[in-house]
Amino acid sequence: MNDPRASFITITRVKLSPDLSSGRIYYSVLGSEGDKSKAAHMLESASGFLQRQIGRVLQMRRMPHLKWTYDESLERADEIDKVIREARARDREINPHVDETPLPTPPLDEGAEGAEEDEEDAGE
Repeated sequence: MNDPRASFITITRVKLSPDLSSGRIYYSVLGSEGDKSKAAHMLESASGFLQRQIGRVLQMRRMPHLKWTYDESLERADEIDKVIREARARDREINPHVDETPLPTPPLDEGAEGAEEDEEDAGE
């Protein structure tokens, strides 16, 4: 698509209804809130054109009605990453050797192993 508002739009996932009558396209935008707003308006205004183009590529008799939804998962992941980095930085201030300390390994769930052996014994 040759629209200046379409820069840095990424399709992150698509969900179709079981009967293929409708679909939701999730997208993300790299940029400011203004860029996100421009992209949302562009996608809504070009929805019919995009639907026809997609229909031609898919060669479907009946094209699903498409709904565009902004995907906030990348922003949330970035926020979580930032919080983790800040927490690790605070940990290093408190204990400079925190990165050198090996992480404890979780104990094996012995009950699950015993249950498997009991099932094998029962089959014999």
